[in-house]
Order: sequence, then C-alpha cells, then structure tokens
Amino acid sequence: MDGITGLAAVVMIFGMPTAVFAMYMFYRVRKLRSEERLAAIQRGVSVPMEDELTQSARSRRYGILCIAAAVGYMLAFSILARYEPDAMMAGAFGAIPFTLGLGYLLDSFLIRRDAKVV
Repeated sequence: MDGITGLAAVVMIFGMPTAVFAMYMFYRVRKLRSEERLAAIQRGVSVPMEDELTQSARSRRYGILCIAAAVGYMLAFSILARYEPDAMMAGAFGAIPFTLGLGYLLDSFLIRRDAKVV
C-alpha cells in the first residue's frame, strides 16, 4: 500500500464512525433539550427561549471559521513544504475555504446593509 493510501484508509476507518457518532449525539442533545422544555411548559414554568443568532451573525461566524481554517491549512502545508516541495500544491487548495469564508463575510455585510436600508 502506498503511504497516502494507507493514511486515507486509516482516516476513513476512524473518521466515519466518529462523524456518525457526532451526528447522533447532536440529535440526542437537541431531543433532550426539547423534551426538557416541553416538560417545563407542561408544569407551567416560564421557559426563556434561547436567542437564535441572526442570519448576519451566522454568516459572519461561518466566514471567520472558514478563513481561520483555510489559513491554518495553508500554514500547515507551507511548513510541510520546507521538507517536501510538492506539499505547496496541496496548500494551494486552502484558497477554496478562504474564498468561501470571504463570501460569507460579504453575505454578512450585505445582510446588515439591507437591514439598515429597510
């Protein structure tokens, strides 16, 4: 087995069950929160609703996270390129999440601008 193929196999073997487990836990936590809220409402307890993030804040958060991930990805491959020159080609793919993050930040700016106009 080639080195990259072995690495990809290990990542898939451990990554897929982890992703499925994370999705199940996310579902379970949301279900428990909903059941807890419904039980409190049935007892007559006033339950404050959690503030949802606005669309602008959500876009801004996704933009910041995408840009931070892209910079980290490109930085990691730039460091690796000191030892393996071909790693810079992989680092160039960091431009994809970087531009996605810029798009989210632009979306956040446009949503706020449109909200002020109306």
